[in-house]
Amino acid sequence: MTDLSAFPITRRWPARHPRRLQLYSLPTPNGVKVSIMLEEIGLPYEAHRVDFTHNEQLTSEFLALNPNNKIPAILDPDGPDGAPLALFESGAILIYLAEKTGQLLPRSASGRYRALQWLMFQMGGIGPMFGQLGFFYRFAGREIEDKRPRDRYVAESRRLLGVLDGQLAGHAWVAGDDYGIADIAIFPWVRNLIGFYQAGELVSVGDFPNVNRALERFLERPAVVRGLEIPKPA
Repeated sequence: MTDLSAFPITRRWPARHPRRLQLYSLPTPNGVKVSIMLEEIGLPYEAHRVDFTHNEQLTSEFLALNPNNKIPAILDPDGPDGAPLALFESGAILIYLAEKTGQLLPRSASGRYRALQWLMFQMGGIGPMFGQLGFFYRFAGREIEDKRPRDRYVAESRRLLGVLDGQLAGHAWVAGDDYGIADIAIFPWVRNLIGFYQAGELVSVGDFPNVNRALERFLERPAVVRGLEIPKPA
């Protein structure tokens, strides 16, 4: 039987199936990247919900796995060289799972780097900018009379959507004709911008038909439908 007792996180979230990959997450745009990926590749895993309302991300057990106190994080009992691997940062996890299974990342060097550049586009641009826009538009930022911060993020979000729309004008998916980790990283954030943040009208999302087309196709995938609901509420 696989022994994960050396990892403090398993004391707070015990592994019922220790031979499976352990996922610690919430169904946020970053969190569902990994649950969707796991559903797409069919790798057995066990999901644990990290309850932010009780600050579980700040507990010593979680911080032992991710000192940056963010979700998602994983613990793979079957890591490189047969040793368990603890890993955080959603982009790093997507790359790891793609390379572990040989799925959703091109095998050729040129194709791989084309996919990775769009993954970094999400991590360095879409995620931070859409997140800031959501704060200044839907949450505490509403109390700030000066709308220049919000408008800055509106303008930058529109610019990023324009870049994405241009790329999708000539390709079925973000990195080319094949679906992959760049799509899994980007489209949960686009969905969140329109849905949870309710900012679709604010950024005039109708101006980006190729983004809307690809988002619709993305949301029709069975693995995406399942992954968007993981981990389920307690």
